[in-house]
Amino acid sequence: MFEILKALLLGIVEGITEWLPISSTGHMILVEEFVHMNVSADFMEMFRVVIQLGAILAVVVLYFQKLWPFCSPRNGWIKKDTWMLWFKVLVAVLPAAVIGIPFDDQIDAIFYNYLTVAVTLILYGVLFILVENRGAAARVTRLDQISYREALIIGLWQTLAIIPGTSRSGATIVGGLLLGLSRAAVAEFTFYLAIPVMAGASLLKVVKFVLDGQVMTGTETAILVTGCLSAFVVSMLAIRFLMAYVKSHDFKFFGIYRIVLGLLVLGVAAVTAFA
Repeated sequence: MFEILKALLLGIVEGITEWLPISSTGHMILVEEFVHMNVSADFMEMFRVVIQLGAILAVVVLYFQKLWPFCSPRNGWIKKDTWMLWFKVLVAVLPAAVIGIPFDDQIDAIFYNYLTVAVTLILYGVLFILVENRGAAARVTRLDQISYREALIIGLWQTLAIIPGTSRSGATIVGGLLLGLSRAAVAEFTFYLAIPVMAGASLLKVVKFVLDGQVMTGTETAILVTGCLSAFVVSMLAIRFLMAYVKSHDFKFFGIYRIVLGLLVLGVAAVTAFA
């Protein structure tokens, strides 16, 4: 039961931080410094990624009408605008697939630590503040106005999120703002990008887990289900909050939060090192 409660906590952290531009992986690393799951290392590696499926499901549920590309026969069966949106999403996903899949294990081995998280939290926190201080007016306010070129550039920004602490949503939001997308448009496009990216990453981890000859115990299955369900519920709330927030606020608050948290992590690490 104690392990289930830990999974519930990790699911809550995932649900909040996956969509807010403050780095879900970074927060998971930090939380795991204090909350240690009594499971195998292989399962934990898989759990960190597959728990995101709950977060993905929240996007699908909330935006199903916009994402489903088919309609009634009287309207011609297909929604052309939705198909165009999906093509742009796929273009934006290509860089992450090309760069992320071949180097997944190497990146985890090198960068999955609290020091990397602290540095990237601070770096992108500063970027958020600098980008917002430009005060540039948005020229793209609707998803159908995003060009394939802009989708590809946002996808290239997304590849930076392979470094823990960067935040996938944070990287794409910064890239989108620099391209002239409105806060609401880039936030919603980021949600859609998450579906194939996170689903693919989860599938990759599950396949690797199985091919390594690993088998989940009953407790581990319960832990995974609990984490996914809690991530789903909390993600529903987090997504609604962010879309309401960006209607009247900029992203500076998240930049400040990232900087403060990054400095706090570095401070704790320094005290621990000299203790």
